[in-house]
Amino acid sequence: MRVTQGMISNNMLRNLTNSYGKMDTYLHQLSTGKKINRPSDDPVIAMKGMGYRTELVRVEQYIRNTNEVHNWMDNTDAALDKATSAMQRIRDLAVQASNGTYDKEELKNISEEVKQLKEHMIEIANTNVNDKYIFNGTKTNTAPVNQDGDIDFDGSPVLIEVSSGTTLQANVDGNDVFGGEPSIFDTIDNFINKLEGAGDTDLDNEAIDASIADLDVGINNIVNARAELGARMNRLELVENRLSEQEVIATKTMSQNEDIDYAKAITELITQESLHRAALSAGSRIIQPSLVDFLR
Repeated sequence: MRVTQGMISNNMLRNLTNSYGKMDTYLHQLSTGKKINRPSDDPVIAMKGMGYRTELVRVEQYIRNTNEVHNWMDNTDAALDKATSAMQRIRDLAVQASNGTYDKEELKNISEEVKQLKEHMIEIANTNVNDKYIFNGTKTNTAPVNQDGDIDFDGSPVLIEVSSGTTLQANVDGNDVFGGEPSIFDTIDNFINKLEGAGDTDLDNEAIDASIADLDVGINNIVNARAELGARMNRLELVENRLSEQEVIATKTMSQNEDIDYAKAITELITQESLHRAALSAGSRIIQPSLVDFLR
């Protein structure tokens, strides 16, 4: 076959075009940090990338879910801590009142403090976080306790998925903490009534002892609820640690699939530039000067 000057020129132009294309690819990789810019560049990498990205998005959603559960549990634990302190103070006042040395005015002062503590307990039962009443089950838009201390708790568990097939209960049932027979608020009201009903007569120590016993039941209910919550918080921490590890692995795998090795990419670009210059140099000695001038 006869090789003409035109054939040589066309081959040279095609090779130079391919060389420019490779350099453009390397430059684009260096500017984006990615191996491919479109799925057609490498369908295998693109398909794997979709799977890896889906996995990472799934793990990140579970992490957001655990953050929601953690926030709910942390606020619940803080509320139960305050409730324990308030109930312990009421019990201390009941013990003081039962010693028989307080006069009518002093008992009235105790009664007033207990009333304030009752209001504080109502506020705790109606703890609202991010516009959600955390002790009212799934009825998070409704306060479970009115100002008189009447309760209406929804006992439905708030379940949040924290990993594939695994859900955790984020809330504590308000009935377990503030309910019962009598409820915490009825127990406090009964104690107040006994204090105010003493009048000029001696305080009924047996009645106060009964109130102390009821207060102890209420305190134990709070302590038990907090212990059960603590166990769930420990499990949540284990889930969070596992998800953190999964996030690291998913991110690393996706990076290995999609991200370039900068050192390798720079080396390949430099090599391609050298080849390109060599091709231009060789072409300048083969192609007619007019064409070389055009290329320059």
